[in-house]
Amino acid sequence: MRWLKHDGLTALYDRIKGPGATQDRLAHRLEDIRVAMLDMLGEDGANQFPQVARRIRYSGDALALWYARADLMHALADLYGERVAQTRMVSLSVLFEGMLPKGMASRPTTLRL
Repeated sequence: MRWLKHDGLTALYDRIKGPGATQDRLAHRLEDIRVAMLDMLGEDGANQFPQVARRIRYSGDALALWYARADLMHALADLYGERVAQTRMVSLSVLFEGMLPKGMASRPTTLRL
């Protein structure tokens, strides 16, 4: 019953419903992350940094969106300042939980701002 430890009822539901349910859920989460990133950039940011908006819009998987965070951070720092950009990046990192390999997740920092 090891699978109950991970996602609980969600894992049970996915096992009953089949592998297509998991793929659908991951696709929806990926789209939610994409929308959140584009919302952070905003319309003005997308006009000033079209290459960043394009990279986010056409990223094919969670790993590509994870790597696009660096470009988004740079754009947000130019638009709003580094402190605001860093705060937004922290809220964005939470959305990636469970979408990336274990070694790719961001670690909590000991730096104090």
